[in-house]
Amino acid sequence: MTPDLTVFWVILFVLLSAFIVDRLILRPILRVIDEREAAVKSARGLAERSAAQAQAAVAECDAKTSVARTEIYRQMDETRRQALERRAALLAETRQQAEAEIRDAALRVRQQADAARGQIDRDAAALAGAIVERVLGRKAS
Repeated sequence: MTPDLTVFWVILFVLLSAFIVDRLILRPILRVIDEREAAVKSARGLAERSAAQAQAAVAECDAKTSVARTEIYRQMDETRRQALERRAALLAETRQQAEAEIRDAALRVRQQADAARGQIDRDAAALAGAIVERVLGRKAS
């Protein structure tokens, strides 16, 4: 039995249809799919590089912030130390001034007390003389 000639025509049309479908439909679709995959890979790579750069920037920012914070704390400690030294110096100076004023005041009080004692002694002598003169009726010698 020999095959019918129509079988050959069917096979030829099937092969021709497969060739046309491959060239006009499948290859362009596969090319678009490959381009999309390449674009997705490119975008994914770009996103990963961007994420790595962002991580590096965050780490750099954290490092700079830490350094700045350390410097600020050091400056604050230095300012605090200077303020405490200034306070101590002012307290010492004020204490010295107060002690000097107290010494001067004590000296003035002693001088005033001595002057008052001298005045009291003079007044006592005058009063004693007046009392003796009154009691005796004459001046004491």
